[in-house]
Amino acid sequence: MKPNRKPRVPNFSSGPCTKRPGWSPEVLRHATVGRSHRAAEGKAKLQAAIDGTREILGVPEGHRIAIVPASDTGAVEMALWTLLGARGVDVLAWESFGAGWATDIVKQLAIEDCRLLEAPYGELPDLAAVDFDHDVVFCWNGTTSGVRVADGEWIADDRQGLTVCDATSAAFAMALPWRKLDVVTFSWQKVLGGEAQHGMLILGPRAVARLESHTPPWPLPKIFRLTKGGKLSEGPFRGETINTPSMLCVEDYLDALEWAKGVGGLDGLIARSEGNARLVADWVAATPWVDYLARLPATRSCTSVCLTIVDDWFAGLSADDRAATAKRLVAMLADEGVAYDIGAYRDAPTGLRIWCGATVEGADIEALLPWLDWAYGELKASARPAA
Repeated sequence: MKPNRKPRVPNFSSGPCTKRPGWSPEVLRHATVGRSHRAAEGKAKLQAAIDGTREILGVPEGHRIAIVPASDTGAVEMALWTLLGARGVDVLAWESFGAGWATDIVKQLAIEDCRLLEAPYGELPDLAAVDFDHDVVFCWNGTTSGVRVADGEWIADDRQGLTVCDATSAAFAMALPWRKLDVVTFSWQKVLGGEAQHGMLILGPRAVARLESHTPPWPLPKIFRLTKGGKLSEGPFRGETINTPSMLCVEDYLDALEWAKGVGGLDGLIARSEGNARLVADWVAATPWVDYLARLPATRSCTSVCLTIVDDWFAGLSADDRAATAKRLVAMLADEGVAYDIGAYRDAPTGLRIWCGATVEGADIEALLPWLDWAYGELKASARPAA
């Protein structure tokens, strides 16, 4: 039977993610719109965004934090184009975004001494095979596969290369070992449910030393330049952004940071995400038609939870029919106003992807799960031939 309870907020997209509980446009009323971001008020808000990020994430004082353009993509590209080229590179890819960074490194930057360590969706590459004499580029959490690294113990303390970590769907939901990470990037629109087009670039002391000692062999667009006269340009790390930010988005991010403090800071955010993921895990354990894409429990994401359909009826369909059936399931839930944007990423295996980040309420996850059973049951029943 069709469930009679719906999620209060049916937004389960993996990016942009749902706004924090209780959000309304009223939180933007103090935004410094119509003013220069270089005015004292604007610079103060940008600095507050940097300071709040440091406080919530526990970023060490020796690490620099900048607000950069073009979301997480811009932050990662800035790191790749300015830092790589001094030594060989190991790039890890187990889903579409890691594969994208590999393409940039191999085809755009054309770094010859480059190793690609790959794994199929649902698995991790062999982390023991990473060469830490190389620079290492990887995603902490595979947003499109639901596979994350379990911890940072595989990263060498005596590494000679830099570690460049795309943490966009991990920051604020997973513990990041800052002493192991030389570069960390993320975007506002993920775990805290902020607005898009603004990224965060966090540089540890080893990354700063590389910037000041290494000149890339390729031309650098102005938007990527972080040094002047061989020294780090301090402005971007004091809120003097490289290009004009949206002060509405800044105000929204400041609101999200305040909300994060109110739920217990980083520990509270992690607990919310892990709690949401456990609700899905309990349902998966009791549901025979679905399973995780991530094979090992220790590597299963607590934010972008990716599921695959394992029912014999579904497995017996052609690949095209499986894809069409999954799309119909997603559409049914959207039509009911129960869940939006929960289809698997376009490059990922056919299935579902449910965002369980901290801005999602557990009660909404609980309300969603019976609807998944209902929708799948309806599709399966409609496909049976008449008796």
